[in-house]
Amino acid sequence: MTEFLLVFALAIALGWPLGRYLAAVMRGAPMRGDRLFGLIERPVYALLGVDPSRGMGWKGYAKAFLLSNLVLGVVVWVFLMTQAWLPLNPNDIPNMRWDLALHTMVSFLTNTNQQHYSGQAQLSYLAHASAIVGLQVVTPMMGLALVAATLRGLFGGREKSAATTDTTTNGDADVGNYWADVIRPAVRFLLPLCLVWSLALTSQGVPATLQGGPVARPVDASAQMAEQKIPLGPVAPMVAIKQLGTNGGGWYGPNSAVPLENPTPFSNLLETLALILIPVSIAFMVGSFTGRRKFTALVFGTMLTMSLVSASTAVWSESLSGTSSDIALMEGKEVRFGAAPSALWAAFTTQTSNGSVNAMHDSLAPLTGLVTISNMLVNAIWGGVGCGLQQFLVYLLLSVFLAGLMTGRTPELFGRKIEAHEVKLLAALVLLQPLALLTFTAITLAVPSITGNSNPSFHGISQVFYEYVSAFANNGSGFEGLGDATHWWNLSASLMLALGRYPPLIIPLAIAGSLARKRATPEGTGTLKVETPTFALTLIAVAVILTLLQFMPVLVLGPVADHLALSAL
Repeated sequence: MTEFLLVFALAIALGWPLGRYLAAVMRGAPMRGDRLFGLIERPVYALLGVDPSRGMGWKGYAKAFLLSNLVLGVVVWVFLMTQAWLPLNPNDIPNMRWDLALHTMVSFLTNTNQQHYSGQAQLSYLAHASAIVGLQVVTPMMGLALVAATLRGLFGGREKSAATTDTTTNGDADVGNYWADVIRPAVRFLLPLCLVWSLALTSQGVPATLQGGPVARPVDASAQMAEQKIPLGPVAPMVAIKQLGTNGGGWYGPNSAVPLENPTPFSNLLETLALILIPVSIAFMVGSFTGRRKFTALVFGTMLTMSLVSASTAVWSESLSGTSSDIALMEGKEVRFGAAPSALWAAFTTQTSNGSVNAMHDSLAPLTGLVTISNMLVNAIWGGVGCGLQQFLVYLLLSVFLAGLMTGRTPELFGRKIEAHEVKLLAALVLLQPLALLTFTAITLAVPSITGNSNPSFHGISQVFYEYVSAFANNGSGFEGLGDATHWWNLSASLMLALGRYPPLIIPLAIAGSLARKRATPEGTGTLKVETPTFALTLIAVAVILTLLQFMPVLVLGPVADHLALSAL
């Protein structure tokens, strides 16, 4: 309970000033560090051949986003398939198989970090430090850029200036410059924060070296091993960015359950706090960025309420419920931390799109597994960097539309009417999730030769469903009893990763671009007030109904039935 309260208190205390600073960064406002940061940013803009002051319409913004992802994806895919021939490979790691390299590339490109490999055994130092960590820095900033552009569109776009004329946006509202929106927060916000976290983790004993690991002789002679090489590497920098950037994954296959990646109670506190720190900061950023302070209260209050309910339920299920006394539930958990801190981490890592673990989720109590799946289905409790707020805006638009229908008012948000075109786009986005998840879950369970689950009963259903939910939510955690390093899982999960990343980011941007073209009407007595507790409860109800009730059958057949079966023993 102490860690529960401490993490929330620290996240709020640090998130408030970080959010205000991040809003200034995203507005492009003059800052004291402009001269220093400019030394890094200007060469990058010159290398890319872009003008950071040039405005973009939503279509140009989306094209730049997709182009940058395509180029990075091809480069990283080739990199992973040729890592054995490249330097900084003291452990002689072989090249990745094409389908595993494809899944790994798509996973890290979509800010998911779902791993069908074990990092210390299948990636070289160079692949980890450049391809993987490089994407872990860039991709969360891409999500932040898309949500910043969407917010600008919802409020009519940036004001025109000499550098942002109609010819640069093809008649659409100016929603910002994609390249500036990615590079500025990466250089001015994320990298400095990662440096601080990396140094703090190194002080706790997390490795940070380019030398090969030491060789040890096993104490137990029955292990039939003459010696074992302990894998090290620049672990601390990767742990810092994977936690702060809601990336997930880890240098080691079991992530932060490994003592080398998470050696002390203080390192566990740092890594747990990092799970939600930037998402909380983004919630606080909203008010300063949009100029509507009450909007921050809506976003933060709604997310905090859902987070408290989720985390409390997970901790109760894992440490206080009737099934928590079953000694079998400690299998897969790190005894240094215990059940409650493991449950808190599991809740936070799925409330965000992080997915890193300090205990195996396959070993969680069934109801804790239900909590983690529900968190990912909602995907906007805190969500990923940028992605969580983007999904929150989808629920906001849907709630405004439904509330308008129920009260007999024309649905409008911030003075702009939500009409048939916007509703059709929202409907397509809402239907995409169940169609993708249920279709692939059904196919996989129907063909035992491709399923790969270790528990063919109720828990086996949870294993398969969890893997696809994790991919679609760009979370990356898994029920690790699943044999997922196959052609089927690599390719089907890659498709799910892309479906869960690109439509949910681009469609809200398209809606915002459409709304920005409409004339804003002044708010009056008949305007639906969205920045109120009543509307916040409506928004939570819409999120629960749309994401949980439509998946009720598979949740009952999976974690609920698993809980009832365990309780009956």
